[in-house]
Amino acid sequence: MPTVPAEYSPSDSRSSAPIDLGRVRTLFGDPARIAESGFLRREVATRMHERLSLIKIVPQHVLDAGCGEGADLTTLQKRFPQATLLGLDASTGMLAHAQAAQKEGMSSVNRLLQQWLPGKSGFGRASGAALLSGNFAQLPFGINSVDLVWSNLAVHWHPQPDRVFAEWRRVLRQDGLLMFSCFGPDTFKELRAAFAAGDGEPHVLPFVDMHDFGDMLVNAGFATPVMDMETLTVTYGSVDKLMADVRACGGNPLDTRSRGLLGRAAWRRVVDVLEQGRNADGKIPLTFEIVYGHAFRPVARTTAGGEAIIRFDLPKK
Repeated sequence: MPTVPAEYSPSDSRSSAPIDLGRVRTLFGDPARIAESGFLRREVATRMHERLSLIKIVPQHVLDAGCGEGADLTTLQKRFPQATLLGLDASTGMLAHAQAAQKEGMSSVNRLLQQWLPGKSGFGRASGAALLSGNFAQLPFGINSVDLVWSNLAVHWHPQPDRVFAEWRRVLRQDGLLMFSCFGPDTFKELRAAFAAGDGEPHVLPFVDMHDFGDMLVNAGFATPVMDMETLTVTYGSVDKLMADVRACGGNPLDTRSRGLLGRAAWRRVVDVLEQGRNADGKIPLTFEIVYGHAFRPVARTTAGGEAIIRFDLPKK
């Protein structure tokens, strides 16, 4: 029987999955391995920014939780040029890639500054984000330390998103904003059905439902969370290319996953199911259910000791 990692102690089957965080770090340890899935993260980030544009916020400190190779940090800095950016990821390999990209970006801008404004160098806060390695549920920040927590397609890789939301609320200032995206339960549904015919073993994460995420946010103390979702379908000419993209999206970090190789007959059944699902155009579809959520940390109504805070205004003279 597989050993459940010490970091996993589920309190609610809806909010937890037996994800091996060490395995997650390994799967995301090589930036080149997941590079092919960058198109999806960029597309989802664009749609998140469209939602963010509807919210009036001028943050001074922004945390990108699960910053990966740092692409979202660049767009966030452009949107909030006066903000201090913080990037956090569990993978040191991804952080090294982000740091190298920042250095290259700074060198390019400095060269332009030297060309057009001799004697000038550096470019203020846009010179890059502070990059940190850490666990979403154990952030290395004090309470009330950031104004915006941004997380793009990352929280589903943690075994206990309910604890993650509680930690994100802790570091947000009052009226601070959480904005995130993640995979929903219909993600990879074609692959899930194919492996059910293959060997019946868990090869795909049991992604959390949007409504359960909303409940978690409320339980964590967020105010009026807004949740919505959409389905994106990517089509492939071959099973091999489909599987390559699935691996590039992260792969299978379940602690309950089979440690052995899939047998030839079982793999043939998997391929047959996927092939039978080809569309009229001859392409094999793969579904991504994208869940979007945002919520504010409300003004406190009780003190740390539990006493109620009652606000009243003196009458105007």
